[in-house]
Amino acid sequence: MQENVKKEKMPVFPCSGVLLVDKPAEWTSHDVVNFVRGRFNVPKVGHCGTLDPAATGLLVLVLGKATKISQNLSGSDKVYEAVILLGKETDSLDMDGTVVAEKDYSKVTEAMVKKTVAKFVGNIMQTPPMVSAKKVGGKKLYELARKGKIIEREAVPVKIHFIDILKIELPYISVRVSCSKGTYVRSLASDIGNELGCGAVLYSLSRIKSGKYSLDNALSLEKLKEMTQDELGDIMIKSLLELKDDKLF
Repeated sequence: MQENVKKEKMPVFPCSGVLLVDKPAEWTSHDVVNFVRGRFNVPKVGHCGTLDPAATGLLVLVLGKATKISQNLSGSDKVYEAVILLGKETDSLDMDGTVVAEKDYSKVTEAMVKKTVAKFVGNIMQTPPMVSAKKVGGKKLYELARKGKIIEREAVPVKIHFIDILKIELPYISVRVSCSKGTYVRSLASDIGNELGCGAVLYSLSRIKSGKYSLDNALSLEKLKEMTQDELGDIMIKSLLELKDDKLF
């Protein structure tokens, strides 16, 4: 029989600042927020830009007084590394959805891929995916999608600063994308597939930068599980100094 040991609750976490977390797959952004709030007894925790459960990488959290600048940080440009799979289409535009079509990609060449990808650099119009956290009429699109409802979505302007092709091993295309707030890489993958005439889905996604913050400096959940409040406080203080330099406090 396993012995039940009552875990002593930590005192309220007194520091404010930014925490960079390397989100693993299958965790929602809200899961990470709840984990940090509960693990370190932080009254106020928020995140600056949702990552889908299947996506990995940089999740910027704001703790304490730093929650006041959440909107400032959420508006920063983002950089992602993604893998696009040609020849397949799903209702969610990624691998989590139901396959709705499979098409022949055998006539697609590397030259065609490079030419097509280049067309999406700059200011473009993009339709938010039905399975997304974007709100329409006060309801999140994914909530409507779960009820089987599909509504018209207006295309919105976004900016793609660059798309670097990292590798082409058809039907897979690996890219690094720098983009403005509100850009859906799933929609970008689908649009590239449509332009090529064979359809495409987002196979995998990792966020590597958000504004000035980088995944290189993010902490894994395993590391956070081992940290004390004092150790976390040291990181928060450093982040807080950076925020003061930006005159955001």
